[in-house]
Amino acid sequence: MAGEVIVDALPYIDQGYDDPGVREAAMAMVEEECRRYRPTKNYLEQLPSSSLITSSITFETPMLKRELERLNSRLPPEPLSMKRYELPPPPPGRLSDPTAWVEAVDNSLAQLEHQATRVINLELQLEYSCETWKAYLDVLSKMVTGAQTRLSAVRKETAAVNWERKSVQTAMGSKLRGLEQEWVQLVSHNYRIERAIAELEADLVEAQSLNAQEKEQEDEVKPIDNEISENGVETEPTTEEKENEDEAKEQAQNSEPEENEETPPAKKSKVDQTEDIFAA
Repeated sequence: MAGEVIVDALPYIDQGYDDPGVREAAMAMVEEECRRYRPTKNYLEQLPSSSLITSSITFETPMLKRELERLNSRLPPEPLSMKRYELPPPPPGRLSDPTAWVEAVDNSLAQLEHQATRVINLELQLEYSCETWKAYLDVLSKMVTGAQTRLSAVRKETAAVNWERKSVQTAMGSKLRGLEQEWVQLVSHNYRIERAIAELEADLVEAQSLNAQEKEQEDEVKPIDNEISENGVETEPTTEEKENEDEAKEQAQNSEPEENEETPPAKKSKVDQTEDIFAA
């Protein structure tokens, strides 16, 4: 199926992760992928536009856009301006100008009003900030408690998933080991069958060659027998042939088993051995 992910690793039963060279091989694969990856200025441009990206662009203020442009241009940040806190006198060229002195006095009054406002804010903070800060800390405590509760739930879910994966992989590991042993037995069985077939073929070739030799000997002997029968001449056995016949008779008498002696079991032929292998 398209998009189907085939899991070919079982970390709970696989072995060999701690073998020498395995970690180095994995790190080499990571480095090779990092060398092939060439990030662009906007490495998310090939991805489809999502609500998260759209919302982040929507909440960009003009000041934030200027700051992002400054970062892209690699320019230093602007220094903090302290001009609003200065009380400069009129310039030397306008010391006799009343308008310049009026502007300087207005500036000093504005600075004085600003400092008075700051003092009022500090007094209000001293009076009401403690309770406000306590309420803010309560909100933070509730947020931390909720986050910890959610973290505990996620950890429990993760542990349950890992336990299920371990149980499934352990069961599959036993099944895989059983199948592997069965495969080894079948391969060994096939090897024994092939070996028995090869031996039978060799015996068959040898029997065929012996049969051919016997036929050749019979073909050579038949003309002589026919010639003897046609001539009506019967040859008497020689002394040596008589002695061989007597020795053969004595050996046959000596090799006859006694009545009480049990005969040993006959040796199985190649065909019987092959049938035993197939039956097994």
